[in-house]
Amino acid sequence: MLKYFSNCISLFYPPYCNGCGNVLVAEEKYLCFSCLKSLPRTDFHTCKDNPLEMVFAGRVPICRATAFCFFRKGNMVQHLIHQLKYNGNQEIGVYLGRQFGLELIQLGVFQSVDIIVPIPLHFKKLKRRGYNQSEKIGKGMIEVMPKPLDSSSLIRVTDTSTQTKKERFQRWENVLDIFQLTRTDLLAGKHILLIDDVITTGATTESAAQLLLTLPAVKVSIACIGYAGS
Repeated sequence: MLKYFSNCISLFYPPYCNGCGNVLVAEEKYLCFSCLKSLPRTDFHTCKDNPLEMVFAGRVPICRATAFCFFRKGNMVQHLIHQLKYNGNQEIGVYLGRQFGLELIQLGVFQSVDIIVPIPLHFKKLKRRGYNQSEKIGKGMIEVMPKPLDSSSLIRVTDTSTQTKKERFQRWENVLDIFQLTRTDLLAGKHILLIDDVITTGATTESAAQLLLTLPAVKVSIACIGYAGS
């Protein structure tokens, strides 16, 4: 009976692809197969010393860094991230996280991850938005990666202004000492996968990684959905 009503609803209110806007067929969810295939993947996770890892080289001793897709002005990834962050489309984050996780779990270095930690929002921004977009991505990842998601041990204590229009040095100043740790016992000795939605200069992610690396025997890898660097 539930399936019958679901089919009736789909008949009158068909689901649309969040990429191209076409009606989705039964096997598709959130994105049609064509849009999913055409996402501008970076494949950074398949190679060491990739462009994202070079962003952090000499700044913070991470294990690996990777991005699911290239984030460019006007491309589909920017459109999807905008829906996730500003249009309340939380399921897009879960969906993208799941797709990314399916790729990462195939590689040994990411199989060795012990715990997934999303970049946190300040409580004021979290209250306004109602959810943390990076946590939604993490929830999608753990659907296919058998790892725990920890959204409480790393918190954001400073409500920084947007990074979008800041110069590189201003971005570093903007994120100094903005994070704190609440449960060091849960993270000590772990290989942590730190996740974010979009990375440009890496200033925010670096600040979080530096703090995590003060814990004993911790290793940090980094993953994001969109890489906006050159």
